[in-house]
Amino acid sequence: MRTHAQAVVIGGGVVGCSILYHLAKLGWTETVLLERDELTSGSTWHAAANIHGLHDVTNISRLQHYTMSLYKDLEAETGQSCGVFQPGSLYLAQTQDREHQLRLQEAKARRYGMNFHEVSRDEAERLHPLVDFDGVRCIMYEPDGGNVDPSGVTHAYAIGARQMGAEVYRFTPVTGTEAQPDGTWIVRTPKGDIATPWVVNAAGLWAREVAAMAGLALPLIPTEHQYFVTETIAEIAAMDRRLPSVADRDGEYYLRQEGKGLLVGAYERDMRFWAEDGTPLDFAHDLFPDDLERIEDNMMRAIDRVPAVGEAGIKRVINGPMIWSPDSSALFGPVPELRGYFCCNGIIPGFSQNGGLGKLAAEWMVEGEPSLDLFGWDLARFGAWAGKAFTKARVEDQYAHRFKIHFPGEERQAGRPVRSRPIFETQREMGAAFGLNYGWEHPLYFDAETPDSAGFARQPWWESVGREVRGLRERAGIIDISNFAKYRVAGPGAETWLNAVFANRMPTKIGRSCLTPLIGVRGGIAGDFTVTRTGEDEFWIVGSGMAERFHQRFFQMVPLPSGTTFESRTEAMCGFNLAGPRARDILRTLTNADLSNEGFAFLRSAMLDVAGVSCLAIRVSFTGDLGWELHCATADQARLYAALLEAGRGHGAGPVGSRALMSLRIEKGYGSWGREYSPEWWPQESKLDWLIKPEKDFLNKAAWLKLANRAPRETLEIFEIDASEADASGGEPIFLPDGTPVGQVTSGAYGYHVGKSLALGYVKAGAVAPGEAVEIAVLGRPHAARMLPAAPFDPEGKRLRAADAVLEAAG
Repeated sequence: MRTHAQAVVIGGGVVGCSILYHLAKLGWTETVLLERDELTSGSTWHAAANIHGLHDVTNISRLQHYTMSLYKDLEAETGQSCGVFQPGSLYLAQTQDREHQLRLQEAKARRYGMNFHEVSRDEAERLHPLVDFDGVRCIMYEPDGGNVDPSGVTHAYAIGARQMGAEVYRFTPVTGTEAQPDGTWIVRTPKGDIATPWVVNAAGLWAREVAAMAGLALPLIPTEHQYFVTETIAEIAAMDRRLPSVADRDGEYYLRQEGKGLLVGAYERDMRFWAEDGTPLDFAHDLFPDDLERIEDNMMRAIDRVPAVGEAGIKRVINGPMIWSPDSSALFGPVPELRGYFCCNGIIPGFSQNGGLGKLAAEWMVEGEPSLDLFGWDLARFGAWAGKAFTKARVEDQYAHRFKIHFPGEERQAGRPVRSRPIFETQREMGAAFGLNYGWEHPLYFDAETPDSAGFARQPWWESVGREVRGLRERAGIIDISNFAKYRVAGPGAETWLNAVFANRMPTKIGRSCLTPLIGVRGGIAGDFTVTRTGEDEFWIVGSGMAERFHQRFFQMVPLPSGTTFESRTEAMCGFNLAGPRARDILRTLTNADLSNEGFAFLRSAMLDVAGVSCLAIRVSFTGDLGWELHCATADQARLYAALLEAGRGHGAGPVGSRALMSLRIEKGYGSWGREYSPEWWPQESKLDWLIKPEKDFLNKAAWLKLANRAPRETLEIFEIDASEADASGGEPIFLPDGTPVGQVTSGAYGYHVGKSLALGYVKAGAVAPGEAVEIAVLGRPHAARMLPAAPFDPEGKRLRAADAVLEAAG
């Protein structure tokens, strides 16, 4: 057995073997996989192993499409059969919302050249004569859908990896993972120890136990999951072809051919957890007792749709474990707090995703960053706040509603609240509907008469949000920005360190602020921040709240100078943005400071006494309007909020939620990290290159220099859409009028102040000129749209930098 390896993969399921294979593909052939039992032990061996390409998230569709396309190549490369059956998959919509979802996926398929299209009922009946299509309003067909052999795929990866020089050790349990002072690891086993710079936790059902060896707690919990296989069905036995699988998600079951019968699986509402306190170490190729009564309702819906299911006997029942994260997506990526420790856990549709996950994991370890932005799967989206109670509540909700549509902006209530601020109850009493941001409760909008709801079309709260937007644009509004990430850097090396991290030059004068991008390993946009100099050797940084743990990885890439400290202040500090044309008048009633344009200009800061509360005030606003961010100690949040609300009442100002902020920033054309700003996009494509100072060094400058003089592939633009029932939300493809795909929406909202349905998105460089027509697939159907030459609200920034005279004229 090797004593040294470039990486040690723990877990011999399909995901671990895929990672080993892809590491070898990228040249890391001195790698090792350790499996405590036989390959496929745990949950791989009993999986239904369905494969499908389309997903609501575009990059997941791309990942799954790669996986599906890989199997035939893997067979040819290794000689190992993957048991690939691709008779296609039929997707049924019984409701309008499901139809919207499928039509959006069909539009995305056209954008990326994937094979997914609508078929008529006659064609669907020809493809699958056993299905009763009554009550189905839309049918999509994916010709490449189907299933694979779990064991065959897993062994194909292992064979392929071995052929390139990697090694696989079965019946070799890991007994310890010990971090070394130089950042490497010792992996201990009964057969000997292995030194490695990378430990990969792909331990499936045992991911929690393996993580605990490194002092890490992962938000995962297993459940039972059942499917059954029928006896031979005469109609299937008489056919000379294989039937397509059926995805009837409104019926809450899945169905495909297995042998000469059918396989039916379900995610029942009466779900069961398993091994909550730890997976037994002697569990391997085991199953649980049958309990078909739990899935009886789902079975009956399957029988209604495919009567042959009810006429056939049951040949066998599989009731086995699966392990889930709180949002049913993978926990993927390097652990920010542990150098050289990579996780790939909690994968549910493993046979649709294993290839893509293996490829991206290998890219991340070998090349430093994956080629696709997968923040929605990055384990850094959860922090220590995602404890056992939260995880259990969320997993129960995810399992029981596995096939429920995840609508844009939907907020599910399970497990909440988990983190809240002092004014949470006050805001609730004011009628706030709340969302979740990195564990924090934050107001979406304020209207006690209109409960929150979710859907593809405009919801009842649409007008409530409109009142907040118009109130801020016409008068002023108070936005709780406490969930923004906040950091303090102090010490003699603070300026030097920040200049080494960020691409813009840091402010040299106290009271000055700058906007700056953070450059990713491949030269894209890893983040955008506001940096304020608050003292001779002290700086205040504001960034994306949901990306706080994600950004730790980048901050750790640059060593702190001696005597310099970096600390998160997100929990210790809260904040409000007072914005709108009357913001200055309101703030003047609470402080004696000079707030004139001359005394407090745009991107300036000062410590102010605001109604007796000490605040760091920064003249900036994500609304694109005149405004100040006011940051105070968490203990003072309630007092400051009460003072702002009281002072605002006399000017017609009130609380404003995050959905209004979305509309406000899109009216202004402001991008947001995780939507417009991503490691996938180059600075010149995101139009942030003007903030980069090439004369200085900064993190990942060499990668950026390779891209700096290259023409943009796509550029970030703003569009007006002719829409009356729904607005774009992100992910909608953009086409030329002749149907040629040219881009995709990143954010969308109705611009209540400008009276337009708006979208930000990337389009192929040079393909569309300002004023020219495009079509945007809102609800999956083409909607006429135009590319605007500039943001429709205050394109010259007069309101943002406004003096009193400008605001009076605007009013």
